[in-house]
Amino acid sequence: MRIQIINGPNINLLGKREPSIYGAVSFEEYYNKLVLQYPEIEFDYYQSNIEGEMINKIHEVGFSYDGIILNAGAYTHTSIALQDALRAVTTPAIEVHISNVHTREEFRHKSMISCACRGVICGFGLDSYRLAVEAFINSK
Repeated sequence: MRIQIINGPNINLLGKREPSIYGAVSFEEYYNKLVLQYPEIEFDYYQSNIEGEMINKIHEVGFSYDGIILNAGAYTHTSIALQDALRAVTTPAIEVHISNVHTREEFRHKSMISCACRGVICGFGLDSYRLAVEAFINSK
């Protein structure tokens, strides 16, 4: 199984950015643990603060991978282009969020990409990514 994790804007600052919301662990630290936890899965990780680069990555992997785990950050709430990219490919995607977006500011309650994803996981901290991996494993 091949899973591509795509993180959007500001996820590169995890561990430093608002630790009361996002925790004190960097994504790289968490990713290394995830890879060790699932040695049978081939993971690839990509992070960009640029919407078009995220779309390019979806296009690149969207016909050959078994799953995409996408944390689009703030683009979740604004990007019809990401939604279109997800709809254009055959690889299923799961939308993830570290925080529970429904307990935060009103503008975070609406996702423009959920409708193009197999499911949404939010509010479980970095463990949201592991839960998405489990969802892909259980759907095989």
